[in-house]
Amino acid sequence: MDNFVFYSPTRFIFGRDTEADTGSYIKQAGGTRVLIHYGGGSAERSGLLSRLRSSIAAQGLFFTELGGVQPNPRSSLVYKGIELCRREHIDFILAAGGGSTIDSAKAIAMGTPYDGDFWDFFTGKAALTQALPVGAVLTIAAAGSEGSERCVITNENGMVKRGAGGEAIRPRFAVMNPELTFTLPAYQTASGAVDIMAHVMERYFSNTEETEITDRLCEAVMQTVVTQLPKVLRDPFDYGARANLMWAGMMAHNNSCGVGRVQDWASHHLEHELSARYDCAHGAGLAVIFPAWMEYVLEHHSPARLAQFAVRVFGCHMDFDNPKETARAGIRALRAFWKEAGMPLSFEELGADEHDIPALLDTLGVSQHDEGNFVRLNRDACEAIYRLACKKQ
Repeated sequence: MDNFVFYSPTRFIFGRDTEADTGSYIKQAGGTRVLIHYGGGSAERSGLLSRLRSSIAAQGLFFTELGGVQPNPRSSLVYKGIELCRREHIDFILAAGGGSTIDSAKAIAMGTPYDGDFWDFFTGKAALTQALPVGAVLTIAAAGSEGSERCVITNENGMVKRGAGGEAIRPRFAVMNPELTFTLPAYQTASGAVDIMAHVMERYFSNTEETEITDRLCEAVMQTVVTQLPKVLRDPFDYGARANLMWAGMMAHNNSCGVGRVQDWASHHLEHELSARYDCAHGAGLAVIFPAWMEYVLEHHSPARLAQFAVRVFGCHMDFDNPKETARAGIRALRAFWKEAGMPLSFEELGADEHDIPALLDTLGVSQHDEGNFVRLNRDACEAIYRLACKKQ
């Protein structure tokens, strides 16, 4: 296990009706002038926005609102939010939604006190040192942004999707009521579950030795998704299953499963090009890319870790004479699980075009650097993974 520093100060308020006290959490965090940031009409129709307005007003706090966050959140709304925050002297941003809304709120928080273009943080031109404080009321178990110090934004100038972050944007609090996820469509629920598993897998597939504790944590979170997602898809109002998925999403991405080990993240970067170009759900894109990545690395790395994944997560039989076959069984089991949940498994099912692969590689920029750490991937390797992802399953 490698040296590490782990700091996760977010306050998590979990359970039924917890959003009713959101105003008090904002006040405790020092907020006096609040931007409520949200996505589409579902937050209004569900009554969530009304409850949040009442809670904030009851604390005597000023608030204004900015809706319109899309999946794969866009830079144009971030710029609009920064302008609004400056004009209204906002000192706290409340994100009411899923990962896209929280990420958009974080980007606004980064850009408001910064003299330059907020995109500088996403290109490495600037390092994040300060931001407006952010809180979250979560409505989907998926990205884990409610507990992380990262955010991902799509820049409409070239439709480039990139990530940035720092401790300044880790949410001060996260209100997590599983009931707020009851009305999610099955596709969104499953896509979120794929994202949860993928966040863990990016950490799990590591060459760092002696990581038993985080291996077991990773496996527990992945097994939770494997057991709880089918329950939710059968009964969307299963509170216990929804609660387990919601907490798994936070555990998957606050990095408690990833400390002390070198992480990979190639699959996420490869997928970002798909969701930027085709505006597909991030989890759906990961369902296509991750098994293709596993197929590729199996031919370029010891099969031991992929075989361990197969045995410990999906209960595959360990073939000690041919561990590669065990690893392949794990890949098949993963694909079968995601297919049963209604996820796409190929470019065609996702709505992606194989002819766009050269353009995807160009925006990925892999000619300037390698991707990943479990197996280092050059441009040819990334192309091979995209080609594997084109195969019908």
